[in-house]
Amino acid sequence: MGQGSGVKGWQQRSAARMGQSACVLFLILGFTMKTTTGQGTWRRDSSRVSTENNPEIYHTDDDYEWTTWFNVDHPGGRGDYEQLDAIRFYYRARVCVSPRALEARTTDWVPARSTGERVHADPALGFWCSNAEQAPGRNCSNYAVRFLCPKGSGESAPVVWGPWSGWSVCPAQCGQVGVQVRSRICQAQNHPCSGPTVEGRPCKGPDCPGTSCSLQCIMGRVNAECDSCMCQDHLVLGSVRGAGGLPAPSAAVLLSGLSSASKLLTLTDHNGHFRVPGLCPDGNTTLTVSLKDHSPHTVTVPLSSEHTSVLSIQLQRAEKLHVLNNPESKSRRVGQTAAFCCKVAGSPEPEQYEWFHNGNLLEKNTDSTLVLRELSLDQAGQYYCRASGPAGAIKSKAATLTILGQNEPSCHPQPESHLIRLPHDCYQNASASLYYDVGKCPTASCNGQLDNGIRCKDSVAYCCGVSKMEERQLTCQGYQLPIMVVTTCGCQRCVETRAFVRGRAVAADTGEPMRFGHIYMNGVRVSRTGYKGTFSIQVPPETERLVVTFVDHMQKFVNTTKVLPFNTRGGAVYHEIRLLRKKAPVTISSTETNTLDLGEVEGQDPMASIQIPPNSFYKQNGEVFVGNVQASVTFLDPRDVSTATAAQSDLNFVGSEGDTLPLRTYGMFSVDFTDEESGEALNAGEVKVSLDSEQVKMLEHLSTMKLWSLNPETGLWEEEASLKMEKKKRGKREERTFLIGNMEIRERRLFNLDVPENRRCYVKVRSFRSERFMPSEQVEGVVMTLINMEPSAGYSTNPRAWGRFDSVVTGPNGACLPAFCDEQKADAYSAFIMANLGGEELEAVASSPKLNPNTVGVPQPYLGKLNYRRTDHDDPRVKKTAFSVNVAKPGPNVAEEANGPVYSFENLKDCEEASFSAAHFRFSRVEGDRYDYNTVPFNEDDPMSWTEDYLSWWPKPMEYRACYIKVKINAPHEINVRSRNMGGTHPKTVGQLYGLRDTRSIRDMDQSTVSAVCLEFKCSGMLYDQDRVDRTLVKVIPQGSCKRDNVNSMLQEYLVNHLPLAVNNDTNEFTMLAPLDPLGHNYGIYTVTDQDPRTAKEIALGRCFDGTSDGTSRVMKSNQGVALTFTCGDREVTRQSVFQALQNSPGQSLPSAVREGQRRRQRGGANAVRNSRRRSTRDPAVSGRRPQTSG
Repeated sequence: MGQGSGVKGWQQRSAARMGQSACVLFLILGFTMKTTTGQGTWRRDSSRVSTENNPEIYHTDDDYEWTTWFNVDHPGGRGDYEQLDAIRFYYRARVCVSPRALEARTTDWVPARSTGERVHADPALGFWCSNAEQAPGRNCSNYAVRFLCPKGSGESAPVVWGPWSGWSVCPAQCGQVGVQVRSRICQAQNHPCSGPTVEGRPCKGPDCPGTSCSLQCIMGRVNAECDSCMCQDHLVLGSVRGAGGLPAPSAAVLLSGLSSASKLLTLTDHNGHFRVPGLCPDGNTTLTVSLKDHSPHTVTVPLSSEHTSVLSIQLQRAEKLHVLNNPESKSRRVGQTAAFCCKVAGSPEPEQYEWFHNGNLLEKNTDSTLVLRELSLDQAGQYYCRASGPAGAIKSKAATLTILGQNEPSCHPQPESHLIRLPHDCYQNASASLYYDVGKCPTASCNGQLDNGIRCKDSVAYCCGVSKMEERQLTCQGYQLPIMVVTTCGCQRCVETRAFVRGRAVAADTGEPMRFGHIYMNGVRVSRTGYKGTFSIQVPPETERLVVTFVDHMQKFVNTTKVLPFNTRGGAVYHEIRLLRKKAPVTISSTETNTLDLGEVEGQDPMASIQIPPNSFYKQNGEVFVGNVQASVTFLDPRDVSTATAAQSDLNFVGSEGDTLPLRTYGMFSVDFTDEESGEALNAGEVKVSLDSEQVKMLEHLSTMKLWSLNPETGLWEEEASLKMEKKKRGKREERTFLIGNMEIRERRLFNLDVPENRRCYVKVRSFRSERFMPSEQVEGVVMTLINMEPSAGYSTNPRAWGRFDSVVTGPNGACLPAFCDEQKADAYSAFIMANLGGEELEAVASSPKLNPNTVGVPQPYLGKLNYRRTDHDDPRVKKTAFSVNVAKPGPNVAEEANGPVYSFENLKDCEEASFSAAHFRFSRVEGDRYDYNTVPFNEDDPMSWTEDYLSWWPKPMEYRACYIKVKINAPHEINVRSRNMGGTHPKTVGQLYGLRDTRSIRDMDQSTVSAVCLEFKCSGMLYDQDRVDRTLVKVIPQGSCKRDNVNSMLQEYLVNHLPLAVNNDTNEFTMLAPLDPLGHNYGIYTVTDQDPRTAKEIALGRCFDGTSDGTSRVMKSNQGVALTFTCGDREVTRQSVFQALQNSPGQSLPSAVREGQRRRQRGGANAVRNSRRRSTRDPAVSGRRPQTSG
């Protein structure tokens, strides 16, 4: 039979599980399933008095009693399903076989009749509530049920079944399969027995005698082709509906015979009906229904003695092939074995797989796994698969196979150069800079100790990592700075990481947050937005393409599907999700022709329109709807550049050969049709879409324009219809040419007017922590966004609309952004590029008043051809956070254009692997007054750079704990404050430096002589070996002449009660053994643990700025949640700090400044831990504003 939806499908599945005997019982008793809104008790016998107004009627029957309450399901997913067979599965015999009635209530003791929800119940099946049937924005409650059963029918009831009868004779004829049955009798007097009355088992008929046709029919006769049984007096009538419930005309009805080929019997008429005489209702006759763009559906003519059988068939939309898992890159040695696997889904499933090596076809097979044995060096390279079938074709991403010689090291032992910036008072005269090379190991997989198993994914992942480090001491201004340097790299197990995406979902027009919205992945809700629209999603392992849909249960915004780039190496990536506001609905009549214009730019003609003929609306069950319709059509107009960030998905489709290709949009529209009275969603058939050809300025697009719909599961666009040229009048006299196509509005409600575009390139962009554009200053996890602009007629440099929107996350070597380009005319396509890190917009390099090619990162004359312009080029009041360029495709014979920043489409690998010296565009963070130094270097953008060391600032990967202390400063100027973090109680680290943090205070908006600073310190806790804790010894040292006025009384009490206690004899600073507990704002201490270090620090900083334990703020509230208070006076004019002297004379010896610092320095014993012989050395130099140093 056709697939039922909702309750009907569940009922069918429940009945199937009960077995054949249960089905017979249902027919005899004639149970009726009830659907209601607000009823409490349901009974089996509808002929008796209803309990709707008298729910106590059953309590007067002495032979029956209520069971206990059962709750085996929860309302997540599709709803709350309290199935009787599931209850029996968990609670065995606590429910009788044939309950007389059931009663339902919520877990809050609200009767079902009082909830106002649409629910269903049948004592023979159970109780269920479907989320899809509730009012918009509402889900089912969590229900519990109980049943009315005969007394004594529970677990204590004795077994009163009689013995089983013998098996019946097998009814199957030769060559057939039948069912033998046996039965037993219930010997109980007052209650039914638990269990089936009848059992069946399959049996085979006798062997057929040798004849020309081996087929034997249990009903009718064999046809002439000897492939099916025919019954002349029997008629099969059928009704076929397509996806969305609309009638399916011209569907092919085929007979599946003994041979491999199916036989066409008939086609459905315009109403989706068909009629086939002569088929036997023997339970073996199988029909297959096939319709274009739908998955084939197979149905069996049920066993019957009637002269007519009626079939109702619901087809589902064909599911295009899409890749679930791409082959994984591997590293092997000569002679070993490698396996690549490619997992592709679709309906129908793929029939053939092809594997390619460096673009060359290897072999054809039906298996999705490629095994390479006895590897040789010439088998290295890239491998990908191509799957194909009736649902199309798809190619996987390429995996790289690296093959090493028997004695060749898989990781080069020599580390790569990696410069880190030293503290401002640690200038190195030997190198004449503030940078020091600590080395790093390449971020690459390697060939570790693998077993001989053939697996798609290696059981253990191996990466190049630090094999050996050594400590060195750097001489700074008045103190020695320890630093760990990588000396040897080796192959070791990769650090386990997790990837996250987080961000905010807000309105594209006003920034209003989508509060408490739902986020779905593969049809399952995985997260929700908060009050301010914030969200966080953990990326499931082995995810290749993260597709999520944001659903607003308040119905303010259009459901939005996004493909969110994430960092495959782990960590969190921030995304700002822009949502289109739903258009207010208009009321239209279903019996009239209705035309809705699509266009949002004032003063300009609509881009397109949709026309709905009379009587085109259908209910979900396929019935024609008559009445008023609430129609809401929201159009994303590409002529408004501000709408680009609200574009759905990533504007890609899969071509006929399986390649993922880009689209260029001429507008997207979301449709929402509902019954004005009931609010039920409606479908529409044969809707006409007309696009004004005058809106298409690139004439070559007129012949390739198509209508597309979005698949919310894959995030890919799929073709709905082609558009053809027609002339028609607009108004009384004006005649225009339109592109017109027809479509049905069914289960998909988002459409796109697009053309495939084959002029493609990649643009290389890098991001940096500051304006020091060095390899070590690069930042990963930055979301780079490129908006392709559509040129006007004649390829003018003044674009009229946007055409595509792409985002890529930067890795260790920047990012390659896809873009449309042209080789003939440099200004044919232009693009805007911007960068965002955790909600912070990064700055592009300036283009005025003077353009510096060395700073931009692109040499002349190519830079002039690209026409680089930062957004404030003509108006300095405009933000500096984006730039525009002409995307001029590099000439094949132009040497200066062969090295970036624009790469042709086929040279993606060259773009991804380009050296730092190759041309690229640049963004940088707006440098704040903050400096971080770790003794053991760690890149917070790359969790895999974590190193096992007792002095690691973050002792445990994937569990990052950020700690901040809030310091208030009473001073007429802002002050730099340093935290010096050393081992305090752990024998492996006591007295050794973990790191330094320098941060400048922020002035209070209302008090000119008050500022405050949120200063990071290293949290106390377990070190990497998880053996024992270390109470970090933290010194808080303000710059200049400062005096400690106050310590938070609760913090002081905590430190006194949690020994040992650090001595604070020096009033110019504060020393403590950091608390082990996350204390909170009442103590002035802010602690957050997260699986991403940047996220943990951002949340903790937001709370510290706000002075609360659960809030967030970007404005410093200097009087709330403070731990320490210092008063700092003005410096004497004749005395300079070491920091000031360094600013004035960087790199020079400053003996006078150092001597001055030494005169003020106290002995370390004053600040040491009690009962410890070790002394903590205080930094004599105080922090200050960092010099603007380059190089």
